Amino acid sequence: MLRKTRFVCISDTHGYTPSEAGFKLPAGDVLIHAGDLTNKGSLTEMRRTMDWISKANFEMKIVVAGNHDITLDPEFYARHGQEFHSPQLEDPSQCLDTVTSAAPSVIYLRHQAAVINLTRKDGPSTTFKVFGSPYSQFEGNWAFGYNNGKDATALWNQIPSDSDVIVTHTPPRSHCDQKPTGRNIGCDALRQALSRIRPPLAICGHVHEGRGYERVCWQKPMSLSGTLIESDSGDITRGILPPPGNKKQALIDLTGKLGERLDNDGFPSLISHSQLNLSSATKASMSPSSFGSSAGELELHNSNKSKVPVSSADIQGYDMKPTYGDTLRTLRRETCIVNAAILATSWPHWGGKRFNAPIIVDLELPVRQNYASMPFE
Repeated sequence: MLRKTRFVCISDTHGYTPSEAGFKLPAGDVLIHAGDLTNKGSLTEMRRTMDWISKANFEMKIVVAGNHDITLDPEFYARHGQEFHSPQLEDPSQCLDTVTSAAPSVIYLRHQAAVINLTRKDGPSTTFKVFGSPYSQFEGNWAFGYNNGKDATALWNQIPSDSDVIVTHTPPRSHCDQKPTGRNIGCDALRQALSRIRPPLAICGHVHEGRGYERVCWQKPMSLSGTLIESDSGDITRGILPPPGNKKQALIDLTGKLGERLDNDGFPSLISHSQLNLSSATKASMSPSSFGSSAGELELHNSNKSKVPVSSADIQGYDMKPTYGDTLRTLRRETCIVNAAILATSWPHWGGKRFNAPIIVDLELPVRQNYASMPFE
């Protein structure tokens, strides 16, 4: 069973509060901030940002850092902190504690995944797996950087293949990543990872001028034969949002109520044995014990932020075996990619700084249910 869950998506607030940036946070179930919480990673900026995020009326707030949040990358700050905060350096541990201890409803993800269960009485009571990462390719001297090529491929291959929502600071290449010059500066390896995983929703920021959304269909019919072809770039439909200054909400409806329903039914908890169509020998090879220890590093979170270490048996498909992954991939045909940058201009901000409104995404997600009903019983 699927039920509408409302995500309110923002990124690149750069230390500005909603009132300073001229926007109000719409009502929703989950708030997502895709990085650049601050402009230069100061403790004062971090506290101001986490204060309004903590007080925002959402059951869960999912936060990742960005390249400007330099104190949240201790190794980078140890090498380059004086270039930003001379002569008085910040204490990175205090900055990190400000984010991780902000509020029970805040989930801070550092290139890791978590299973989110929404339990509030007036909420949708849905569940999803989210992966969040602060990394972006090197372009100047900033935090959480990596080189393109092998480093990038290894980095994004760590995303669990059954992630439902992927939050990255960097956009994927050729999707919501175009600078005013026309140059695309997103990550090619991330685009390839998304084409493989095909999550229903991918949120990013970083490229302020790339704000907007695209619906990417990874499969499409080839001629009249009905044969499906696949691409790591996909068949792209660029969405239209209200222009800056317009009072209409920037709403993306993926449920079929106001817009075309997202063509993505790949939720592990809803895949039955009959859909898998596996032999008993294959099922045995896919038992949870074969998944390794990585799944046990995840945590389950609810609205009270209670943390319960989970085993691979609880995750149902983390590090999935090929046959199961192929089934999931077949059911996942479309991804909505959203660049939710609030700051609309980049340095040196010719003509002054301008700000965008938050982007709302309505997405159908599985209603919470007992794990015993999942494929691996």
